[in-house]
Amino acid sequence: MRPKATLYAAALSFATVGAFVLSTGAASSHGYTDSPISRQKLCANGTVANCGAIQWEPQSVEGPKGFPSSGPADGQICSGNNTRFSQLDSPRTPSGGAWPTTKVTGGQSFTFRWQFTAMHATTDFKYYVTKQGWNQNHALTRADLNTTPFLTVPFGGQRPPSTVSHSGTLPSGLSGHHVILGVWTIADTGNAFYACSDVTF
Repeated sequence: MRPKATLYAAALSFATVGAFVLSTGAASSHGYTDSPISRQKLCANGTVANCGAIQWEPQSVEGPKGFPSSGPADGQICSGNNTRFSQLDSPRTPSGGAWPTTKVTGGQSFTFRWQFTAMHATTDFKYYVTKQGWNQNHALTRADLNTTPFLTVPFGGQRPPSTVSHSGTLPSGLSGHHVILGVWTIADTGNAFYACSDVTF
């Protein structure tokens, strides 16, 4: 696939893995990315310690939809405006170290994967990445991001399986540490789910 400002996936590959799991969190809290691994998943699997409530409910990062024109406030994007998950917004882990990163290569295909504990009717999945030279020393803001998604996967109101994967081309011209923001927009509520993944190009 050729990289574009907005890339519509030519094909979606769906994989259902494991049994359906009922959410133990809030009634509308149900999904996260594990490829590239998100901050909430790093907290849930114990790679990053002392994360607070998010370690028990990585699927719960839900906030207003409509990003970037609306949605979570600047500085609260990674937590989806949930103050109890504020550890996700910090540029450093709770222990003061750097967030672990996934190695990626610009201009090459990458498979993004979401895990769900409940499957909502879905408008689309969109992916954003930080600009070259972005300010890594504060909580993520719109000014840090290229607010045109580099990948958009329409879903037409369908409900995804418990695991969904789709591939797209990563932007070229980036190097070093960046954040990829995944946004899963729900069709029949006013909300979306947010996942910040730290990567190294």
